[in-house]
Amino acid sequence: MGSINTEDMDYTTDLYLKNRWTDDRLSDPGREEPLDLADPNLVKAIWKPEVFFPNAKEGDFQFVTMPNLLIRIHPDGQILYILRLKLKFSCMMELSRYPLDKQACGMMISSFSKTTREMILTWSKTEEAVTVAKDLKMPQFTLEKVVAKQCEDYNHMGNYSCLVAKFFMRRSISFHLIQNYLPSMLMVGISWVSFWMDIESVPGRISLGVITLLSISNQASGTNVPQTSYVKAIDIWMGTCTAFVFAALVEFTFVNYTWRTRGKIVHKPNTPAKCKGYENGEKLIPVEVDNPRLEDNIGKAISSANCWRKFATGIDEVSRILFPLGFAVFNIIYWVYYLIIAQDHEDEMFGEYANSTYILE
Repeated sequence: MGSINTEDMDYTTDLYLKNRWTDDRLSDPGREEPLDLADPNLVKAIWKPEVFFPNAKEGDFQFVTMPNLLIRIHPDGQILYILRLKLKFSCMMELSRYPLDKQACGMMISSFSKTTREMILTWSKTEEAVTVAKDLKMPQFTLEKVVAKQCEDYNHMGNYSCLVAKFFMRRSISFHLIQNYLPSMLMVGISWVSFWMDIESVPGRISLGVITLLSISNQASGTNVPQTSYVKAIDIWMGTCTAFVFAALVEFTFVNYTWRTRGKIVHKPNTPAKCKGYENGEKLIPVEVDNPRLEDNIGKAISSANCWRKFATGIDEVSRILFPLGFAVFNIIYWVYYLIIAQDHEDEMFGEYANSTYILE
C-alpha cells in the first residue's frame, strides 16, 4: 500500500494479482516440470478469468523493465497467472473522529462478464489470501489487520461472484499532536498571561489578546483537514481553543471598562476651595471640597470607586484559576471521549463489519 489521500478519499497500491484455475485442455501428464510463459503474445492466446476492480479509480500495468506478468502451466492443467498492477482505489471514510479516527479501506475484485453459474471467485487461503510487505510504513496510518471475504454482486444483468479485502488502519496522532494540538494549547496558555498584567496596561493586554486570537484563528483555518458537512474532532478542539482565547480578550474588555467607568471619580466644583487628599486604592486622588456635606459625598464616591476597582481586580484573580480549570476539564472530557468511549464503539463497529457478509448492489 502507498499513500492514503484523506481529502480525495482514495489510496494507491502496488500489488501482485495472482489468479489460479484449472484448464484440462492444457494438461500434459508427460511433462514433469511446469511451463513458464512471460511473452505477452503467448499470454494473450490463453484463456484467463475476466475480472476487474469495481472500486478502482485508476489503474496501470507495470512495464519496468519489461511487462510484469507470468503464466505458469502445471502438468495437471493448473494455471497460475501473476501480473503486477498499480491501482488507485476509492475509500469512503468516516471523519467525525478525525484525526483520532480509524478507517477501513476496501479492495474489491469481481467477475466482469461471467455470472455465478459460469465462474465463482474464491480466496486461496482466507488467512493468507492478502499479504502486505513486512516493512510497510505509511506516513499517516498504521495497518492493524487485513480481512479477506467473499461477496456477491447483484444487478439487473445477473449475479456475479466477487472478492473483497478490507484494510483496517489507525491514524497516527503524532503529526497532528505536534502541528495542531500542542501549538493551540500554548496559544491558549499565553492568552492567560494578561490576567497577571496590570489593568491599566491597556496596550500590552490588548496586543496580547489580539495576537493570540489571530494566531489561533490562523491555525484553525490553515489546518490541512478534509472539508466535510459535519463536525470533526479537530473542529471541536480548535473551536474551543478559539473560544477560550476570545473569552480572555472579552474578560479584559469588561475589566478595563469597569475600572475606567465605575472606578473613576468625577467631580467638578462650582466654587474654589482648598484641596484634600483621599486614598483610592494605592493612589492619592486630589479633590476639591467647599463644605462638609460635599466632602462626605466625595468620600462615598471614593469608597464606591474602590469597591468597583476591587471587583475588577477580583475578576482577574478569579480568571487566573477559572480559565485553566475550565480548559483542563475540557481536555479531560475531550480525550476521554475520543480515546476511550468513541474508540470502544468504533472497535465494536469494525468488529461487526469484519464479520459481516458483503453484498454489492
